[in-house]
Amino acid sequence: MNADNANFDGLRVAAFESRNAGEIARLIERHGGVARVSPSMCEVPLAENRTAIDFAHRLLTGQINIVIFLTGVGFRHLLAAVERHMDRQRFLDTLADVTTICRGPKPVAAMKEFGLTPTHRVPEPNTWRELLTTIDRFVPVANQPVALQEYGKTNPSLIAGLEARGARVLRIPVYTWELPQDIGPLEDNVRALARGDIDVLLFTSAQQVIHLLDVAARLNLTNEVRHQLRETVVASVGPTTSEALREQSLPVDLQPEHPKMGTLVAAAARRSRELLERKRSIAAIFSGPSSDVLDKQAPWYNSPFMKACRLEPTDVTPIWLMRQAGRYMAEYREVRAKTTFLELCKNPQLCSEVMVTAVNKLGVDAAIIFSDLLPILEPMGLDLEFAQGEGPVIHNPVRESADVDRIIELENVDALHFVMETVKQTRADLPDDMPLIGFAGAPFTLASYAIEGGSSRNYLHTKTLMYRDEDAWRALMERFARAITLYLNAQIAA
Repeated sequence: MNADNANFDGLRVAAFESRNAGEIARLIERHGGVARVSPSMCEVPLAENRTAIDFAHRLLTGQINIVIFLTGVGFRHLLAAVERHMDRQRFLDTLADVTTICRGPKPVAAMKEFGLTPTHRVPEPNTWRELLTTIDRFVPVANQPVALQEYGKTNPSLIAGLEARGARVLRIPVYTWELPQDIGPLEDNVRALARGDIDVLLFTSAQQVIHLLDVAARLNLTNEVRHQLRETVVASVGPTTSEALREQSLPVDLQPEHPKMGTLVAAAARRSRELLERKRSIAAIFSGPSSDVLDKQAPWYNSPFMKACRLEPTDVTPIWLMRQAGRYMAEYREVRAKTTFLELCKNPQLCSEVMVTAVNKLGVDAAIIFSDLLPILEPMGLDLEFAQGEGPVIHNPVRESADVDRIIELENVDALHFVMETVKQTRADLPDDMPLIGFAGAPFTLASYAIEGGSSRNYLHTKTLMYRDEDAWRALMERFARAITLYLNAQIAA
């Protein structure tokens, strides 16, 4: 489905735009959504900004040759602060003579209003990482004073990156973010979210996330809001906003390819219905009845397998037989002839059928879910394929330290819903007294597949990354450890 026929189909969509509130409301309604737009922030210029004035004087006297603009509104506020103390045209003419870098299209547009064209424009997705990459390619900053027009708050990672490259950073704060004067509409949206009356949330800036949670705290609705987000689609305009959501332990269900408001709305209209159904099915699993492993009344409590796990005497000697079904089961080979291995792993009914067939045929004392170690890699940003005759192949392996950053933090198990549904289906299809075992790959196993691009005998690339950059290796292992913990807890809940 393309953007033209993407449709919310009546879903209730909340957005928190301020300056573009009317535009985003029209976009939502044009795509078939019920718009609930509540302005969540306003930029307030700093009063008597001496830092901005000092910067302008240093610029005019040739002491600064590199200036970075992060936002369009910031450029305008800076110009307004400066022109109260000096000739505006002289300031603009001086800017035209130095190296200027714009983080994205908005500061470019702001400069264009005053007849200026930046020397360099940071490519999408316009984060501080792309800004540093642009500097590495085009702008030597070692031992150079670099003026940085800031957001409403400081970006420590960007400043650290500039200083690591030898720059002497001059921070220029020009505005702060505050709640709008009328927070009534925002409070209404927070209450609606807490009640479950909103289906989709659209975030177009990081600060909107902070203000939403601030208002929720004021209304004593923080727990309700966080709980309800398990059944609400959360869409982020781009990496910076997604990072803010993750820092607050909030989900990111959707991020469009291009960080633009129109693209965000179209992508959300196209995918929200599917995402919503998936999230609510997962939430139903977690909110359903749970079992206690120590419950002596559970039908599987006194099974031979559970007794062996508790180191209690059993009527038989416990043994474990590890054998792939494809090696001996004609029934499994018939199923596999109709589908790929990865498609089979994503079909809960077939997964349960394969396992129950094996259990009945072999007469074992416990079952293990039919799945694989590697599907968890897909929602973490790795391109997985089970190639005919080759086994698993990762088409975009992690080879350099910088590649670790593109491994996506697994914040929820929504993308792995088929595994939880397999657990639930298999549990229902097995005899009540038969234990069901789940599993996951260990961090090193997942990391080695991600780095090698498949199976390996010598783990050359894995050992190279491990010894070359210990910090990157630790970050990768910790990311997998967190993902596995979440994944296994979800299997238990299912």
